[in-house]
Amino acid sequence: MFVHFFHELKKANVPVSLREYLTLLEALDADVIDRKVEDFYYLSRASLVKDERNLDKFDIVFSHVFKGLEQVGEGDLAQIPEEWLRALTEKFLTEEEKAEIEALGGWEKIMEELQKRLEEQKERHEGGNKWIGTGGTSPFGANGYNPEGVRIGQKEGRHGKAVKVWDKREYKNLDDQIELGTRNIKVALRRLRRFAREGAPTELDLDGTIKSTAHQGYLDIKMVPERRNKINVLIFFDIGGSMDSHIKLCEELFSAARTEFKNLEYFYFHNCLYEGVWKDNRRRHTEKLSTWDVLHKYPSDYKVIFVGDATMSPYEITYAGGSVEHWNEEPGGIWLERVRQIYESCIWINPIPERHWEYTPSLQIIKQIMGENMFPLTLEGLDHAMRELSR
Repeated sequence: MFVHFFHELKKANVPVSLREYLTLLEALDADVIDRKVEDFYYLSRASLVKDERNLDKFDIVFSHVFKGLEQVGEGDLAQIPEEWLRALTEKFLTEEEKAEIEALGGWEKIMEELQKRLEEQKERHEGGNKWIGTGGTSPFGANGYNPEGVRIGQKEGRHGKAVKVWDKREYKNLDDQIELGTRNIKVALRRLRRFAREGAPTELDLDGTIKSTAHQGYLDIKMVPERRNKINVLIFFDIGGSMDSHIKLCEELFSAARTEFKNLEYFYFHNCLYEGVWKDNRRRHTEKLSTWDVLHKYPSDYKVIFVGDATMSPYEITYAGGSVEHWNEEPGGIWLERVRQIYESCIWINPIPERHWEYTPSLQIIKQIMGENMFPLTLEGLDHAMRELSR
């Protein structure tokens, strides 16, 4: 049974490995859960699913492989003729009529009554207040109204009062094109990691302690420095103008980046990179920093990320004096080229959906300057961006 489950997950393109499958079997052998389907569902999901994008695929396979195992109680499940469940009518009740309908008395009472009526009912029924059917006030059925009931065979909920839903479950795959929240951004950024142990020894080296103790003949505790992510990141954020509509998303990216990267430096620019950048938007006119100084300060092993919509006049990239805010002595494209010459790992992340990129000439120019290393700010796009930086 479990082997079949494993192969079905593979067929559904859920990336499960043999090691994860064996871990699941080890957990079952160790009796870490009770013998309940619900407990097994959560255990197997935790053991076999590594990526949130595959949760719905896993649910579909689990439902298919273990169909019929999830029972609410003895005798609760029954084969209900499909034709009974077709909604032929809708009975509209006034608020006064709805208020007069009382609950049957809780979950156990409803389940007992459902079992009883399944045994007694022999034909399709509609518009009533007792039998399982459609368009009535019975607590069992579809397209009717009852303040506390079991929904059977209805496409979707309408009143939000069903205590049990007995419908065919349809799942929608999590879309890896959606814009990100802080939590998902953190997960994606974790691909860009390079760990090293430096500094004071503050953590127990268990393997070293065991080896040294065995060699010395007495307890010899060994300590090691904390394991830290040694990736250095330099981020340039486009701010103002057309980027105002992307502030929330950029804030989430900034928050996630500061959490994931201990060695992070950031600066702001407007539309395109020129001779000056800044760290405080309130003082950008009085405390502007030389871009040359920034490029000379941070060594070439830094990973550089530009965040912006690349939406501007093409003249801002290709001509001196093209900036909308000041007279730039050199075109913005020259400064982008200089960054790429200094830093081997350099990408551009764009919050605009990729399907709109071809309609913006300035975006195409910047994409070309960046060596086609422009990625959309989506789960998939950020994942590809981190892979590019990790090369």
